[in-house]
Amino acid sequence: MSPRRAALVAAVLLTAALAVVIAVRTPWVVLPTPPGGHAPVDPTAGLSPDQLDRAESFAAALRPASLASLVLGLVVAGVFGLTRLGARLVRAVAAPFGGGWVWQVLLGVVALSLIGRLLTLPLSAYGEVVRHRYGLSTRSWGLWLRDVAVSFGINTGLTALTVLVLIWLARRAPRTWWAWAGAGAAGLVVVGSFLWPVLIEPAFNRFTPMAAGQLRSDLLHVAEENGTPVQDVLVSDASRRTTALNAYVSGFGSTRRIVVYDTVLDRLPDDQIESIVAHELGHVAADDVLTGTLTGALGTGAGVAALGWLLGSARLLRRAGADSPGDPRVVPLLLFLFALGTLVSTPVQNVVSRHIEARADVHALDLTADPDAFVAMQRDLAVTNLAEPDPPALWQWFFGSHPTTAQRVALAQDWTRLGNR
Repeated sequence: MSPRRAALVAAVLLTAALAVVIAVRTPWVVLPTPPGGHAPVDPTAGLSPDQLDRAESFAAALRPASLASLVLGLVVAGVFGLTRLGARLVRAVAAPFGGGWVWQVLLGVVALSLIGRLLTLPLSAYGEVVRHRYGLSTRSWGLWLRDVAVSFGINTGLTALTVLVLIWLARRAPRTWWAWAGAGAAGLVVVGSFLWPVLIEPAFNRFTPMAAGQLRSDLLHVAEENGTPVQDVLVSDASRRTTALNAYVSGFGSTRRIVVYDTVLDRLPDDQIESIVAHELGHVAADDVLTGTLTGALGTGAGVAALGWLLGSARLLRRAGADSPGDPRVVPLLLFLFALGTLVSTPVQNVVSRHIEARADVHALDLTADPDAFVAMQRDLAVTNLAEPDPPALWQWFFGSHPTTAQRVALAQDWTRLGNR
């Protein structure tokens, strides 16, 4: 079997394994049908006309810029990745440093990423203007630029190291590089899940222990009752950047902690905060992070195997101005394929995510037995975060990682009609 055919077979098998895991682990039905059928979904979710108008106006102002940024980024990556322009750029930026392949890879990734970021930066700045206009962002422009720079540095650094390893493997093992790279990438997904809360999160926010009191005790008690004790309850200084409300549970074992935005403490009563945390603890109880890590590892392995098949095409390599997968001039093509793969996988990930989030909602209702607090919390989140309770169906299908507010309110009504189960 040729190396290219072997890569294709591996991609198909890993994709099939991924499909099996998704089919088995995704909660396609989170509640039985109540007597008389499911509650009708009210597209307003109980929000007032003024609240609906504000959310729709915000979406109308922001959505075109978000789509334009997505399309522009992909087009720029395609122009450099599917023409010889990218190959020439990679060589040009490394020439002052001797033109070695390592410099071509590292500086090529930096240069291409910087061009893409600078071209989409005006759209990002416009998005920040809109968030300021609607009171959702509290960041100064200095802090915004700092966040952009830090995010760019982290993403570009990780991408550069990843591409460097891929090309090094392709040069050392031309026939089997994709197999070694796939195994390594899958392993990094697993390691990254453990290290994210202690390495990446602190780069953007400061976390302090929640002050001793009734709320902290209640949250720790809810975690104990859930069978998933946490090491700490932390407060994130999210108000430096946003007025949005959120809380989450991150980490594994000794790094597992409940994190609550300081905006939540300022805006929501304790019973609603407990409902949010109970939802997040539902992810822990169902091992959603571990399942996500497994599917991420399988998906990454399948993606790298697919790369092995695509980069085995002499025609595609010629179009990109590269001679082989180990040629540093393949960098622009790799970045384009990364971007394209991310875009294609997004709706699949979100379909699964919406069902997982719905299960966590049911878990929160079961754990707190307080549907009124759950519904009030969902409405407050929608109003504060300027979320449309019933966004356009196509937008929700592609970009919606959570059920809509209207769907979540209807779910609580179903839960109540089932007699608290």
